[in-house]
Amino acid sequence: MKHIIKIKGEPIMSGVVGTNLVAQVGFIVKDIEAAKEKWAQFLGVEVPPTQPVGDYAVTGTVYKGQPAPEASCLMAFFDVGPGLQLELIQPNEAPSNYLNEKGEGIHHVAFQVKDSKEAIARCEAFGLSLEQHGVYGDGSGEYNYMNGEKDLKCIVELLESYKK
Repeated sequence: MKHIIKIKGEPIMSGVVGTNLVAQVGFIVKDIEAAKEKWAQFLGVEVPPTQPVGDYAVTGTVYKGQPAPEASCLMAFFDVGPGLQLELIQPNEAPSNYLNEKGEGIHHVAFQVKDSKEAIARCEAFGLSLEQHGVYGDGSGEYNYMNGEKDLKCIVELLESYKK
């Protein structure tokens, strides 16, 4: 049975964020080097490079509505299918204490969206709240973490790549 989602009484045919195609699954880890070694062995692929999140002057990270220049992490990405990535994130715990509070494991399920503002509004109407926002370290797009832990049991990440 197909569920028709209604937001403010209007049917939404392509899911709350405008797509039902998962683009990425993210995991929080304590040791990114050890985690990416194990994932590479498990997947039978090369170990990807570790990359920093980027400079705050570009990322402009906002956490719970407040500028978060101290927020940082290391990341690694595995391409695991057409349009699907596995992301490993080793946070520095500033300003969030996510790793200490919840431990290692799944952090988010991400969707590529065409219009972040519209997708955020639809998520908020669905009951999710914007937890963190920032621009990719290279300035080519943005991410938005929507807190879906109550009903969806994880964060929903909205990814928007800017047109060049």
